[in-house]
Amino acid sequence: MTTFHIETVGCQMNVLDSELVTAELLRAGYVYSPTARGADILLFNTCSIRKHAEDKIYSALGRLRKSKEARPNRIFGVIGCMAQKEQKTIFKRMPHVDLIVGPGQIAQIPALIRRIENGEGPLMELSLERKGQSRKAVGDSYVFFDPMREPTARQTSCMAYVRVMFGCDQFCSYCIVPLVRGPEQSREAGEILAEVRQLVSQGCREVTLIGQTVSKYHDTVSGTRLSGLLEQCEKIAEETPLERIRFVTSHPTSMTPDLLCAVRDLPHVMPYFHVPAQSGSNAQLKKMHRGYTVEQYRETIQAIRETVPGAAITSDFIVGFCGETEEDFQQTYQLVEDCRFKNSYIFKFSPREGTKAWELYEDDVPEAEKKRRNNVLLELQNRISEEDNRPFLGQTVEILVEGPSKNCGKSLPVVDAEADADAADADEDEAETLSKTPEELPGEFPAEDETSTAELPSSGVLPATAAASCSASGVLQLTGHTPCDRIVVFDGPVELTGTIQKVEIQRTSPFTLYGKLV
Repeated sequence: MTTFHIETVGCQMNVLDSELVTAELLRAGYVYSPTARGADILLFNTCSIRKHAEDKIYSALGRLRKSKEARPNRIFGVIGCMAQKEQKTIFKRMPHVDLIVGPGQIAQIPALIRRIENGEGPLMELSLERKGQSRKAVGDSYVFFDPMREPTARQTSCMAYVRVMFGCDQFCSYCIVPLVRGPEQSREAGEILAEVRQLVSQGCREVTLIGQTVSKYHDTVSGTRLSGLLEQCEKIAEETPLERIRFVTSHPTSMTPDLLCAVRDLPHVMPYFHVPAQSGSNAQLKKMHRGYTVEQYRETIQAIRETVPGAAITSDFIVGFCGETEEDFQQTYQLVEDCRFKNSYIFKFSPREGTKAWELYEDDVPEAEKKRRNNVLLELQNRISEEDNRPFLGQTVEILVEGPSKNCGKSLPVVDAEADADAADADEDEAETLSKTPEELPGEFPAEDETSTAELPSSGVLPATAAASCSASGVLQLTGHTPCDRIVVFDGPVELTGTIQKVEIQRTSPFTLYGKLV
């Protein structure tokens, strides 16, 4: 039996793509390996948002060179955004790579692997480059790939991402996404709703509608916008066991009143918004080509607060962008302090070849200063997150149980509610840790003799330590999210996975709420 493993770095789009590729390879007769070590086929699903993400991939591939010499029949592939961006450069730097596939061509992966097995490799399949081509031609070269869903390919059986859009037309000056994900395209609403129904029939209790700028969703066939799509998903929830509906990521310029009212009025749509600001300086926002001012962004946040009281809002920020002054940074600091986001992903600017920032501006903020600003903003956000989590102490919240936490082999320590939460922070289930950027969250890539920390286990499969703990006591550390997307960790039986449970919060930290089942 030929085994395969996929290492995934990046956004929700990449997580979904890895799930779909996993499902197709399973259907083609390949066997999933829970670790990278020894897998006959090792694919890296990649991100190009920052140079660091690409460096991690090249480093991981470099460590596999000797493995290829020892086992020439092993297949190594680079798929996703980095494949579309770097193209033949990957073959030049890493000649032991067999396969390069862009995000618009992942449907071809099983067939391409078969060809490589038959001696036809190395192979490369990419979409058209965006520059110098018509928008339609480029768009057509990015093939929507949303096949029949396979529950055993998901990390969490009761939750799933649903792609509603592909690509981006914002062309922010720092961002490579429009060049590697292609033009903005929306799926037909009927296809999306059919997929949601299928997922619910497979036991899914929460769906998250995803797109690079999901708030701009527009089905040109039916005229459906995101608010209308949410209304139709709500009807499915009323008729089925679907409990929760979410969407990410929104753009500030398309947070329309009808969308906010839909979140307010539809019971199964969760009160959570991810609305990246990127900067609190108008001068920086203009250079970034974000399409709004700080004043307009503040109005958007105020509209969310007024329309959906209690909603959680998260954001993204870039520090050290070209020409950012201390005054610019202080304006960003003030925006974070005023808006009090639930959490923020904070990036140090990383130049990306092919973007407008690369062509027009100088990366003139010293790395040490970028790091300082990053840490200062991070400290502020952590303080706000901790302060905003404290009122949950003693409250009872409803969560959808997602399964074992990252530390599911350990029982929750009994900690007095007044105790210093920092003492137990090392054991937190910090899936949204603010000290890391999104493409770093899945973990570092393993050396050839190490176990992967970025696995995609089959649905319901527990790590050995958790399984042992569960079999011995029937109880292990579980995790889930509140409607406003706060992480909750508690002890309970794994059979609760996929159910709504009430948990009394006994301890809080900036990232996590800890409690006990009611």
